[in-house]
Amino acid sequence: MGEEQIVVKIGEKEKTYPAGVSFLSIAQEYQDQYEDDIVLALYNNRLRELKKTVKKDGELSFLTTSDKTGKRAYRRSVTLLMQKAVYNLWGREHIGVYVRYAIGQGYYCELMKDGESCKITETMIGALKKEMYRLVMADLPIEKYSMNTDEAVALFHELGMKDKEKLFRYRRSSRVNIYELDHYKDYFYGFMVPSTGYLRYYDVTAYQDGFVLLFPGKEAKKVSEFVPSDKLFFTLKRSRDWGKLQQIDTIGALNDAIAAGKTQEMILTQEALFEERIGALAEMIVKEEGKKFIMIAGPSSSGKTTFSHRLSIQLAAKGLKPHPFPLDDYYVDRDKCPRDENGELDFECLESLDVELFNHDMNELLAGKAVNLPIFNFKTGKREYKDKIMQLGKDDVLVIEGIHGLNDKLSYSLPVESKFKIYISALTQLNIDEHNYLPTTDGRMIRRIVRDARTRGTSAKETIAMWDSVRRGEEKNIFPFQEGADVMFNSALIYELAVLKIYAEPLLFAIDKDCPEYLEAKRLLKFLDYFLPMSPDGIGQNSIIREFIGGSCFNV
Repeated sequence: MGEEQIVVKIGEKEKTYPAGVSFLSIAQEYQDQYEDDIVLALYNNRLRELKKTVKKDGELSFLTTSDKTGKRAYRRSVTLLMQKAVYNLWGREHIGVYVRYAIGQGYYCELMKDGESCKITETMIGALKKEMYRLVMADLPIEKYSMNTDEAVALFHELGMKDKEKLFRYRRSSRVNIYELDHYKDYFYGFMVPSTGYLRYYDVTAYQDGFVLLFPGKEAKKVSEFVPSDKLFFTLKRSRDWGKLQQIDTIGALNDAIAAGKTQEMILTQEALFEERIGALAEMIVKEEGKKFIMIAGPSSSGKTTFSHRLSIQLAAKGLKPHPFPLDDYYVDRDKCPRDENGELDFECLESLDVELFNHDMNELLAGKAVNLPIFNFKTGKREYKDKIMQLGKDDVLVIEGIHGLNDKLSYSLPVESKFKIYISALTQLNIDEHNYLPTTDGRMIRRIVRDARTRGTSAKETIAMWDSVRRGEEKNIFPFQEGADVMFNSALIYELAVLKIYAEPLLFAIDKDCPEYLEAKRLLKFLDYFLPMSPDGIGQNSIIREFIGGSCFNV
């Protein structure tokens, strides 16, 4: 009896293979047709690691290191490579590595011993690079196997990975996938490449007390240059330090607090801290006399609108007369709006705003003159004037919110001393565990999925479909200017993903399996599965999370 055959459709062509053939062997056959390394397979719209075998007929495509999902798998695998190198070098001294947060195109990591950070030297960096290179050249297999969740909890306890031990106590799934590289075992949130030989593009550089593990950015075979972001780093560090102080710095610790019935205490403490920080910011603005334009910018779903209202209230409480003011009113008429490379109207480029008119009006206000400010009519796509008269007295300030607020090309003619620039973003202070940081972009996307479904009738499928475009706009128009801000403000609440889970899950489950957005929805659902749900009862009407889930006292 002959060997069983299966039919695999790749592109427009069908090929016959013996049943049980690996995706890896098929990928090797097609690699020369791809510029970048194939790292994952998509079979019948299900993501598969290359070591998996093909057992039935189906449709196959490949993901490379230039694809978003492939890029994540590559970064995950390099992180495991780095962990193994650290273990080989200093494991006997009981020194472990923690992945803290993303900085640019890299992860900031720290070496830890007995709960204390170990200062890393250039000699240690050299040794780490050398050991990572040795492991890559050895082309060691990255193996995956499944174990019972209780066994995994016991394994992590034995390995001293307390964060993972805590995380998996709340795991609904009965089994866990564990990865192993040359006897070093760990759990990762997502798939891996087949072996270390794939991991040729990375770098390690010392930064602050730790180091940054650098990856390729837009070019899959070129490691991005490290550009220090000190303000972002210290904002992230302050948030993490506060989380540690509250003993809630990982998802497992948050779940412990929810399970122990501490939700109201958590909400009240977080809101008190939030108000204290906004109050301190308002105090800073008042002390710096002559600030007339409070410029607020940040990426999508950072809570800019609620923040500008709450900052205005604090400024008013300190004797100023704030006027919230959206930059959107300076949009050019739709027929004059530039178009992007796809021929779509580009509302996110600076040229979509009437920069000259904005500068003219702001200078007139600065001179004490009365100005009739425009109002943009989004229904007609035209600018209108409806006697919105503004005149700045001694205590008046404009609280200007918009994506180009930090770009000096927007306010080029305004005196530097008249501007106070604030960068706001939702920079979560939680990590998944020791080695899996929680991407802030995932938190913002979940915020946006929930808000857009509620306020715009936009499905989760539509929000996910446009997210890459949103991100490209942020990388071009917002992130390059963040370090130029006078202050960076973190709008993330420590408990928010446990609350958003209740709203987001039904929206994500509504995405059909045959949709291109299904893979991303499935990834987000797996991510939300780590959290225990938390009721929004007890969250105040002025909370930033109300901008997304509803019930805000502000017009958001």
